[in-house]
Amino acid sequence: MSAAVLAAAPPRPAHRDPQVLRWLGAYTASTVGDSVYYLALSWAAVSSGSPAQAGLVMAVSAVPRALLLLFGGVIADRLGPRRVVLASDTARCLMTLGLAAVLLATSPGLWLLAAAALVFGAVDAVFLPAVGALPPRIAARDQLARVQGLRGLAYRMGSVLGAPLGGLAVATGGPASAFGAAGALFALSLPLLRALRLRPLPAEEKLPAGEKGEKADGPVLRDLADGLRHLRGHRVLGPLMITILLADLGFVGPLNVGLALLAEQRGWGAPGIGWLLAGFGAGAGAASLLLAVRGRLPRAGATLGWTMILGAAAVAALAFAPRLPVAVAVAVAVGLLAGVSGALCHALVQTECDPAYLGRVSAVSSLGSLGLAPLGMPLTGAAAGLWGTGPVFVAGAAVCALSGAFALTVPSLRRAELPR
Repeated sequence: MSAAVLAAAPPRPAHRDPQVLRWLGAYTASTVGDSVYYLALSWAAVSSGSPAQAGLVMAVSAVPRALLLLFGGVIADRLGPRRVVLASDTARCLMTLGLAAVLLATSPGLWLLAAAALVFGAVDAVFLPAVGALPPRIAARDQLARVQGLRGLAYRMGSVLGAPLGGLAVATGGPASAFGAAGALFALSLPLLRALRLRPLPAEEKLPAGEKGEKADGPVLRDLADGLRHLRGHRVLGPLMITILLADLGFVGPLNVGLALLAEQRGWGAPGIGWLLAGFGAGAGAASLLLAVRGRLPRAGATLGWTMILGAAAVAALAFAPRLPVAVAVAVAVGLLAGVSGALCHALVQTECDPAYLGRVSAVSSLGSLGLAPLGMPLTGAAAGLWGTGPVFVAGAAVCALSGAFALTVPSLRRAELPR
């Protein structure tokens, strides 16, 4: 079928598009595999060393991810997102199956687990930008917001299914069994990714067939600088990156460290943390479902700003919830509002960015939550020890509110719309 006929045909809704469903299946398998892998790694580390050593092993993967994420975006744009995701899942499959084989044969030291975590973090640094750059190559522009909603649902499903699946694998055959299950899930994504047919970028449609493909020459730093210039000069993406960074800095610490401290101080214990996280996950899942069903929300930029401000108020309210049921209800509200604002951020990145720069822009948008914000977690814990959990939640909420207010005060971002 010719490109002209394909272009003239009305696009299918994302939830009925075989291309999107293949990508969604691969992404879900990979996300569940991630959850199983991290549970297996934590169990193996705890079994081989002290709690402090296990914590160090779990934290090691964040270092290469933070250092290499921006360069991972360059690689995704140069080599093409599908090729990079395929290579990443292949590497993770081989690594986890190799760990399973080693654990069956012997008892490895913590150094091997730490080395595996380092490699996994480096692979994540190229996988994450590539995943963010794939949707415009498989779906029509007016379906990208719906794709982000489906992606959010897949991510929540991965979190919900991965932990019990990993726990069952560990209970059945130890960490080796769990690593093997993770490897099988990564392997499951590979044929689905290979079956994807990518849409050409707009700039490629005018090229002869033999000249189509991603650019793969020139200095890496020049490509990175080009991507940053594209961001800086864009009337929506530049302010949007600042908004995302501020929201991540205000949100990640209180929600990851503060919830555990809050549950401990109120005497809710580990079940209380579980209920709070379940409430947050339910709210975020509902937000993803909303966007997947509707396909878009009107006045996306303004809605983004206001949901961030309301979400900040809900974060602050968590510190003053007197009982667990009230705190869970507030956590649902936090998840819903944060889910809407997060999905709109991702959808605007997808629809506003030139696809040729999307790997690099996705890397920048992920840098806050995956690279910079986690570095603030020790500061969050120290601040809670000095001043209590309440001020930590209020301070985080203030930064989140600032991000929403910033989005509303920048006219180009406030007026941004998702395509119909």
